Amino acid sequence: MAEKEGRTEQRQVKPGDSLGAKAVAGAPVAGGGVVVEVREKKGPLRAAIPTMPFPLAVICLFLNTFIPGLGTLLSAFTVLCGARSELLPERGVCCVFWLNVAAAVIQILTAVIMVGWIMSIFWGMDMVILASYRDQGLPQDV
Repeated sequence: MAEKEGRTEQRQVKPGDSLGAKAVAGAPVAGGGVVVEVREKKGPLRAAIPTMPFPLAVICLFLNTFIPGLGTLLSAFTVLCGARSELLPERGVCCVFWLNVAAAVIQILTAVIMVGWIMSIFWGMDMVILASYRDQGLPQDV
């Protein structure tokens, strides 16, 4: 933020802006702005969502939309078939599989009160987003 004659001016750094070599998180940049790095902290259930091929992720989203929890249950089995997850290095395949099964059971049991159905759709959307990052070669923690 830069202060000009009693008023505060706030600037945001856009992805296309050229920041040079000194663009470090928290470091001032030309023009008075500050580069801020934000990383999402994910819980164990969210971090256990597997990264799978895009067509399979779309099928899981479709299944989760119409039969809550079914796409999540299918995604749990993709972990056993080699799909990667952010939690895999820390917890192992078996734990990630059971976390996905637990998420599917939660979605199925709470679908009656609409919470599970909504959670199931968001879960499917996260699968598609992770799959699109995988196909584009982007880092998955965006």
